[in-house]
Amino acid sequence: MRLLPLALGVPQRGSPRHLPYCNSAPLLLLLLLLGGCLGFSGAAAGSRRPNVVLLLADDQDEVLGGMTPLKKTKALIGGMGMTFSSAYVPSALCCPSRASILTGKYPHNHHVVNNTLEGNCSSKSWQKIQEPDTFPAILRSMCGYQTFFAGKYLNEYGAPDAGGLAHVPLGWSYWYALEKNSKYYNYTLSINGKARKHGENYSVDYLTDVLANVSLDFLDYKSNSEPFFMMISTPAPHSPWTAAPQYQNTFQNVFAPRNKNFNIHGTNKHWLIRQAKTPMTNSSIQFLDNAFRKRWQTLLSVDDLVEKLVKRLEFSRELNDTYIFYTSDNGYHTGQFSLPIDKRQLYEFDIKVPLLVRGPGIKPNQTSKRLVANIDLGPTILDIAGYNLNKTQMDGMSFLPILKGASNLTWRSDVLVEYQGEGRNVTDPTCPSLSPGVSQCFPDCVCEDAYNNTYACVRTMSEMWNLQYCEFDDQEVFVEVYNLTADPHQINNIAKSIDPELLGKMNYRLMMLQSCSGPACRTPGIFDPGSNWICEFLCLRHLFLEVILPWLCVISVM
Repeated sequence: MRLLPLALGVPQRGSPRHLPYCNSAPLLLLLLLLGGCLGFSGAAAGSRRPNVVLLLADDQDEVLGGMTPLKKTKALIGGMGMTFSSAYVPSALCCPSRASILTGKYPHNHHVVNNTLEGNCSSKSWQKIQEPDTFPAILRSMCGYQTFFAGKYLNEYGAPDAGGLAHVPLGWSYWYALEKNSKYYNYTLSINGKARKHGENYSVDYLTDVLANVSLDFLDYKSNSEPFFMMISTPAPHSPWTAAPQYQNTFQNVFAPRNKNFNIHGTNKHWLIRQAKTPMTNSSIQFLDNAFRKRWQTLLSVDDLVEKLVKRLEFSRELNDTYIFYTSDNGYHTGQFSLPIDKRQLYEFDIKVPLLVRGPGIKPNQTSKRLVANIDLGPTILDIAGYNLNKTQMDGMSFLPILKGASNLTWRSDVLVEYQGEGRNVTDPTCPSLSPGVSQCFPDCVCEDAYNNTYACVRTMSEMWNLQYCEFDDQEVFVEVYNLTADPHQINNIAKSIDPELLGKMNYRLMMLQSCSGPACRTPGIFDPGSNWICEFLCLRHLFLEVILPWLCVISVM
């Protein structure tokens, strides 16, 4: 299958001409005059800007051993670069998390709250307001990069009410996107806006392999006069967990980890966690063990994709000039607190993800404990391209200095995690004993989500503290607090026993982050030396009393 650019006139294989979609010299001159990508942070002055590859898995956890099957990936990316041990997502659900990657913003700023069109997932509003300012759009329009996308984009991409498969988001030179959610067979792709259906023949239709092949095809056809950015978004290890034939009998003796929070009651937790039945039934445990095993099987094809890509870059002598990122859109759980399988929850297993990076100037076999989030991916990649980050409205920050081993670096100590629960305020007729508004329910009436499973958290990591503070937007205004140094499995909610002053500080910081935008999201946390939280709290209180409250009063009487 041949991948075409968005412009006409593609040369045939073996042609000496490069793809003519962009003449780089006038464009680069114009960009310099306009103050675009001036200083190339990722490369020495005067040299060509580095290439970048972003590999994105779907639902791959870090806490429960999700990287274990990826031996080649760990060696080729982590072993040759840096592995981040504290990488988080601002929302543990596919579409909001992917929107954060693309925009560099927290969900309260990009307004994608769930996986539905109504929740702004690939909606017309998203396309109009957010897509023009994604980091790939900036790379293409301001930095002269060739941009290539292959795989799952956003869960509602291709919906008829939002432009269908003819819609190609701004910023992509080559577009090879999956219609809606992850599948392995029997799916439809948008190839530069034209639909192409695939069947169930492994040799030509297995999606992970198709993505590998079209990515290698791009490396053959691309222009060699301009840097490139590739985003490859695999279906694995998302359900339906269909492994390639050669891997379907692997990991037969592997089971979901029986860690300390496996198959236990979620005492002192939000009601949605407390409703799970403990102990789980034997059939539920067999189901989640089988799901865990199949997830690992699907990842073996991702491991093959990574190996092929690295070898091709090495063969073309481009590997040393290319940054390669590997991460996931969210984590996953299999039996923790007796919840069978899903994501969406506030705990480490759902919000923590793998993050491995290799590239120019990164020393091999390093591990960083710095607190990073996927809102940092866009700023980091733009920094590599030499773009002035002050011109963006992104909430994240570039971790390129961490990759380059900068000393005496001032870094953040907290990130925001926020989620808006899904469900209608009605009782499920199949589970009348449960409260109204539940969703994602299993046959035994254990539900993974609800309309008031809406929460916001501050995840804090500093020299002295390793904490998580969460508030639910429900009638209880339920609070969960965890000391992850003493309780890494988050079993004991210490909200009622923690120092009230510390509780107040975390509550204040949560309010600040929930309303932050751009640089305000990068202000010092309450445990940072530069923090002036008392003054900021008083300013926030004044704003509420003098501006917001009077406005609400006016609205209420209209």
